[in-house]
Amino acid sequence: MEVTRRNFKESLNAVCSALEEADFLAIDGEFSGISDGPNVSALTNGLDTPEERYTKLKKHSMDFVLFQFGLCTFTYNQAKSKYITKTFNFYIFPKPFNRTSPDIKFICQSSSIDFLASQGFDFNKVFCHGIPYLNQDEEAQLRKQTEERRNQHANGVGTPSYISPSSSKGPAHVPDEHKDFIERVIQKVDSLFTSSEKTVDLEPCTGFQRKLIYQTLNWKFPKGLHVETIETEKKERYIQVSRVDDDERKRREQQKLEREQEELNDAVGFSRVIHAISKSGKLVVGHNMLLDVMHTIHQFYCPLPEKSSESVSFLSRSAQHSFSGSFLTPPKSYISARSKLIEPFHNK
Repeated sequence: MEVTRRNFKESLNAVCSALEEADFLAIDGEFSGISDGPNVSALTNGLDTPEERYTKLKKHSMDFVLFQFGLCTFTYNQAKSKYITKTFNFYIFPKPFNRTSPDIKFICQSSSIDFLASQGFDFNKVFCHGIPYLNQDEEAQLRKQTEERRNQHANGVGTPSYISPSSSKGPAHVPDEHKDFIERVIQKVDSLFTSSEKTVDLEPCTGFQRKLIYQTLNWKFPKGLHVETIETEKKERYIQVSRVDDDERKRREQQKLEREQEELNDAVGFSRVIHAISKSGKLVVGHNMLLDVMHTIHQFYCPLPEKSSESVSFLSRSAQHSFSGSFLTPPKSYISARSKLIEPFHNK
């Protein structure tokens, strides 16, 4: 099952149910790159100690991002004596959900991008519809900002979206080049009080022009208006002005705060899946999964600790059981023709 930002909400319950009923899980990641310095062979030298491997990956791999997270759940069916699997492919991209949310910088490695492209990887799904995420510190900071706005509203101060901080100081100083624009805005808003229309949408404009509009309208019309900035899918911002009474204005401001809370929950995004995996306490397996685990911690939890021993301590708290396939099945130079491992590939 492919999961993008478009179907993430409706898929989340199915993912959590699969995690809950699973006996163990397998994970795998695809990245924008592997190493910003040494070649991959040097980065993953088989003679490395765990501390050396961790240090090299932390130094040379963490400026890349995990583009796709593969999850497979395994549930043993007693009646059929076999495992039932459920697979999920999550496309992930750190899209900022508003102007105050983190704007992530990351790097790409041409060989990694070339490999993904050769395998038919859909980059459009990543960049256009990738699921956003926040780590714990980012989430806490944004929730704090949302709570501060909510408290301002509860105390009657209003929110920055509606009331300009300088609106009480008198009329705004409008530069000459913007006077005609502001005059047209005032005329449009004036018409609300002489017509049956209750709402008018102003033309898209710059951030400075929106500031002038807020200041001017809050000074000229201190009551009876609700002023809100709307953003289109194309990232254009325009101001919507509505004629309302005090009760309606308060109701709309409350709705705005509730929408912000829902947007914040959406911004946490894929991190909710990682939290669910951690909470499940299920065995997690993977092949050569140290890099996958390090990226998972780094992107969805917190910056990596300096030492691998600290990382192991953190991992033991967040994902109690994990095994890497590189330790369970060491590579062999050949496989015996009698081995059951190759039985599925025999010509029948």
